[in-house]
Amino acid sequence: MKQIFLAAILAAGVAFGPAQPLAADPPSDGIQATISSQIDAFRAGDMAGAFDFASQGIRQIFGNSETFGGMVERGYAMVIDPVELRYGDLRSEAAGPVQRVLVRDAGGVWHALDYLMVEEDGAWRIGGVEIVTAPPVGA
Repeated sequence: MKQIFLAAILAAGVAFGPAQPLAADPPSDGIQATISSQIDAFRAGDMAGAFDFASQGIRQIFGNSETFGGMVERGYAMVIDPVELRYGDLRSEAAGPVQRVLVRDAGGVWHALDYLMVEEDGAWRIGGVEIVTAPPVGA
């Protein structure tokens, strides 16, 4: 499923690229608030609400909240109801700001995810999520 989601991102022309220096630092508070709000919607079982935080590109790829929610449940279950959430570095990539997020699932396993963020109509939206290697124990 991860490959499907990443392929969809690439097909939409939104690929993570080499790190670029930021001309101006994006506001991490707004980015983190968007990610937290989407996870809150997942926790509440509100897939339509979670889908609202996706970028237009992602919304076009998946078409509706049911298809989007199914993809998340199959490939990104750790974000549905995490026990703990921590924010790591915010960096610039060719496609835009990328926020590292550490998520601990109900089984106690830590997962590292990179959230590609897109600014649309003055609001931050999630343009893609990549699961990266697990962080060290005690992250």
